[in-house]
Amino acid sequence: MHDTAMMYGKLFFETYLENSKDLIIVDIGAQNVNGSLREVAPKENQYIGVDFVEGKGVDVVLTDPYQLPFETASVDVIVSSSCFEHSEFFWLSFNEMLRVLKPSGLMYINAPSNGTYHRYPIDSWRFYPDSGVALQNWGNHSGYSCAMLESFVGIRKKDVWHDFVSVYVKDKAYESSYSRRMQKNTDDFSNGRLLNSEDINNHIENFQTIKRKEILSKIKFEFKKIFGKN
Repeated sequence: MHDTAMMYGKLFFETYLENSKDLIIVDIGAQNVNGSLREVAPKENQYIGVDFVEGKGVDVVLTDPYQLPFETASVDVIVSSSCFEHSEFFWLSFNEMLRVLKPSGLMYINAPSNGTYHRYPIDSWRFYPDSGVALQNWGNHSGYSCAMLESFVGIRKKDVWHDFVSVYVKDKAYESSYSRRMQKNTDDFSNGRLLNSEDINNHIENFQTIKRKEILSKIKFEFKKIFGKN
């Protein structure tokens, strides 16, 4: 798991599940590869790791990627990090996650908004700022009353990834149960969206281009410092 995936997962748990107890938390794509969200999840809850293969951190192995072995409305929280890009039909995964959530249940998704081609066993998708609202609307179109509480694109640190992050409540009637937002607890994001708002917080059109410009500016500065030339 890359650095910012762990960082934003930790921030999600701290923001939405602080002091939580006796919840059922299901992690989709839970195999521990250089880290797992289980490490930063609140401890006094039942954590179930689900993946398509056996491995460290995996409690349940799926035989069908679009069918979860949980009863309808039986799970409190579902998290999925760096998994949706590997799902051929991620919109079906989204609906299946909604199915098993309780009406007040939360869903956290972290998926790449850029990055290298990495097959596991396929690599099909990248997610942009409007993806969060599109998934909410797809869920509504499919008969669920889900609401996107927030979404944003994360910053890049040591690795190549800018993460797309979004958080949903299964039934919008429970939106008032969650008053805190990750965006209020960090400045490390761009293109943030919040529930019931059309505003784009910290709007950046091309964060990858900006990153390259920052690097080139630093190179030019160091060159001038060493050689005294423009």
